[in-house]
Amino acid sequence: MEWIWLLMAGVLEVTWAVAMKASNGFKVFIPSVITVLGYIFSAVFLAMALRKLPIGTAYAMWTGFGIVGTTVLGMMIFHEKITLPQVICIILIISGIVGLKLLEK
Repeated sequence: MEWIWLLMAGVLEVTWAVAMKASNGFKVFIPSVITVLGYIFSAVFLAMALRKLPIGTAYAMWTGFGIVGTTVLGMMIFHEKITLPQVICIILIISGIVGLKLLEK
């Protein structure tokens, strides 16, 4: 169950980050509310996952989900550009997330 909590925390990490961009500096109400709620619930789900997962693994995966998810959604929703070196780094992050999961004790 802890992996489900961590996945939910990661999804909400991406949600609040994208909503924050859409909030235009907290000037747009609905995205601002989504940002605050997403941030709170992301932390809550991360805390629930940390009851059983090692903090180093869980935190690295949580931030990795956030980096990869916000990068992809930034490209799709906000038409942000990405360079080849950034793509390579994203692939390395994904490799690290997969490695952490495969090598868990």
